[in-house]
Amino acid sequence: MRDERPPSPAAIYVASSSFSRSPPTIVQQGPPLQTSPADRKMERLRTGFDKFKTEVYDQKPDLFEPLKDNQEPTYLLFACADSRVCPSVTLGLEPGEAFTVRNIGAMVPCYCKNKHTGVGSAIEYAVCALKVKVIVVIGHSRCGGIKALLSLKDGEDDSFHFVEDWVRIGFSAKKKVKDECCDLPFEDQCAILEKEAVNVSLQNLSTYPFVKEGVANRTLKLVGGHYDFVSGKFDTWEL
Repeated sequence: MRDERPPSPAAIYVASSSFSRSPPTIVQQGPPLQTSPADRKMERLRTGFDKFKTEVYDQKPDLFEPLKDNQEPTYLLFACADSRVCPSVTLGLEPGEAFTVRNIGAMVPCYCKNKHTGVGSAIEYAVCALKVKVIVVIGHSRCGGIKALLSLKDGEDDSFHFVEDWVRIGFSAKKKVKDECCDLPFEDQCAILEKEAVNVSLQNLSTYPFVKEGVANRTLKLVGGHYDFVSGKFDTWEL
């Protein structure tokens, strides 16, 4: 007995596809689809990658082919998460040159096996496994994390879940600025603290045994940096 049931939509598509290489026509019903602002922002990332792929990745096989197997960065960079201060852009670094850690205020906590292990593991891997030669901690102008640090007041409740506790890493730098520059306007104190917080992070780096050993053996150098995007300046120093 012949099956009189109509073929399923899938069967119709399979049948039609055997006769033509053209994709099936989609008939849209109802109002046109609306794209959200988030969709449009994601499209910016997709077009950005397409541009990178065609203008950079495909044009530099000598750079990208070796990176498929290994990385041998020279630098470990600590930079702020601020969207205005991407170190690869401001320092003209190519992929593979720098192992980079970005956080609020570009801060490095003291060595502790039970706290801030994300930062500790990045330092350990960069120094012990990747054998970086230079660690650079980079502060920057008009840093929100530094402003939050300088604004901390004893006895007040924190406004954020994590930010205030994190920036307290630089508390000794804040105390120094408050003690020595209390007569200066708040913004000037912030500018000084941007560099003093870097110095505290450099001192904290020396509490990591593998960093201390590398510095002692002269296989590793610690450098402070400050990027002023207002005046277009980049300063470096060593303690």
